[in-house]
Amino acid sequence: MENNPAVKWVLRHPRISAWVVLATGMVALLAHEARNVGLLPSQWVALIVATVLVAGACIWIISWEDKDDPADEAEVSAADDSVAESAEPAPKAEGAA
Repeated sequence: MENNPAVKWVLRHPRISAWVVLATGMVALLAHEARNVGLLPSQWVALIVATVLVAGACIWIISWEDKDDPADEAEVSAADDSVAESAEPAPKAEGAA
């Protein structure tokens, strides 16, 4: 199954694929709920564009908590190390009281 090019693409680009899936579902719900409202074509376009952008913002916000990326983990551990080093008390001088 992983030899499928679509599956490889989804595995390489999880955030973009999540954006596409979420946006598709949101646009489908929008179309279903607003089908009898009598919107003009330009209003449909504006609503669909806004919906796709909101879906992208949702995926972006959700990705803030992603800890699966090894590069992110390396940055976090490097930051933790530098904080730990700066938090160590300075050694006292021998003649100090």
